[in-house]
Amino acid sequence: MLKNNKLPLIFLLLALLIPLVTDNQYYLYILTISFVWTIGVYGMNLISGYTGQLSLAHAGFFAIGAYSVGLLTVKVGMSYWLAFMLALVITTTIGLLVGLIALRTKEHFFAIYTLCVGYIIYLIIYQWDELTGGVRGLIGIPAPGAIGPIQFESSQALYYLVLVFLVGTVIFMKWITESLVGRTYIAIRNSEELAQTIGINTMRQKLVSFVTSTFFAALAGVLYASVVRFIGPNISYTMVTFDMLTYALVGGFGTLFGPVVGTLLIVLMTQSLQFMEEYRMIVFGPLLVLLVIFYPRGIVGGYAAWKQKRKTKQMNKSTTGSHNKSTYEGGP
Repeated sequence: MLKNNKLPLIFLLLALLIPLVTDNQYYLYILTISFVWTIGVYGMNLISGYTGQLSLAHAGFFAIGAYSVGLLTVKVGMSYWLAFMLALVITTTIGLLVGLIALRTKEHFFAIYTLCVGYIIYLIIYQWDELTGGVRGLIGIPAPGAIGPIQFESSQALYYLVLVFLVGTVIFMKWITESLVGRTYIAIRNSEELAQTIGINTMRQKLVSFVTSTFFAALAGVLYASVVRFIGPNISYTMVTFDMLTYALVGGFGTLFGPVVGTLLIVLMTQSLQFMEEYRMIVFGPLLVLLVIFYPRGIVGGYAAWKQKRKTKQMNKSTTGSHNKSTYEGGP
């Protein structure tokens, strides 16, 4: 039986081979967009799954990243990679300012505040016609600039570029969640009052987590704009945040590979049910409800719980067997 640590490597190998075994541009596009959303969901998973602060402004920061790179390249005429970096800086700076205020609230007040922030971002993008193009959106966003001899004009090249950023995101999340910082986030999620009593500066740690989550939302937004080449105010709408929340819930909040599993599963399932048009929710809706009922920790979290339960049973059987054997050998 394959060990769990080999499963991510198998997934990566399959992801690397897909463009080599198919020339279907639509499939590559769907997978590329799925990887983009996965990066954004990782940001949401960090602040909400590990730190326990439900942020509902994620689509807003996603849109700020997308519009920043679009405006800097299309209207300012800046080179792509410089605009790329500035878009991340702009979004995380705004995230820092929002977090300084938002994190003074707690629990559902924090969720409501960030929901309002996300909706305000949507209204600004929708109404500020002179800057964002309003309902017409922003077109003509360039593809990523070449890096040496490597060009990013083809769908295969864009696929691999986004895959590299996704792998980097997973590696970073694995590092931070398994470090002392990650354990600090989990302590805050479990009990913020207890975390404060053991000397954790909860405000600072939550702020770092929040700003990091906005960075990955911005990264996803920048990549989305670069792949699609057109953006409109709909990408900042609150329903996009709830879509990302659904991806995280299905995969498993507070798990390392939950965002990958949840996003790919839902996006691919939604695409496979396109022939049903608006009736596809008749199939998809009940499946989602059943999943939440029977696997409240998501697919990855449910699998981890099943594995732990099985391991405990095996240990108990082994302990019982050893005890019976020692009793038998000892005799009366």
